[in-house]
Amino acid sequence: AARGTTSLLASRAAAFTAARLDDLHRVEQASTGTPTVRFVCVQNAGRSQMAAAIAAHLAPGKVHVRSAGSKPTGEINPVAIQALRERGIDLTNAYPKPLDDRVVHAADIIITMGCGDTCPVYPGKRYEEWDVADPAGQPLAVVRDIRDDLTSRVSALLRQLNV
Repeated sequence: AARGTTSLLASRAAAFTAARLDDLHRVEQASTGTPTVRFVCVQNAGRSQMAAAIAAHLAPGKVHVRSAGSKPTGEINPVAIQALRERGIDLTNAYPKPLDDRVVHAADIIITMGCGDTCPVYPGKRYEEWDVADPAGQPLAVVRDIRDDLTSRVSALLRQLNV
């Protein structure tokens, strides 16, 4: 088990580093024309992960998405994984990531869901607060409703972005 844990941590560290380098590159370079959206919640274990996965699924290659949390937890909510799997969206390789200034600075649009004042604010960025229920501790039927709410909101956002 220790070997598997070490391998998983190394894989996540590599993915996290690659994402951070990509964010820094986006800040330093001219816009690619592909909108960059960051979904942020407190634990980055439910809502923000689901929203990012839904956006990537609905507009593959047309929008650059990431998620983060102001106080990330250790693992993704397994019921959220199950609810997305029902729609053909794989969330099993996702993991909670911390929010920092670079994540926000690299985004064109920041969608927050319950993180309050902990999200850094930069001039010229588009911010939206989505009032979405927290799936933590909820049964599958409730998480399905949250998934459907997020799908509707993400679809509307993608239409606004013309992607």
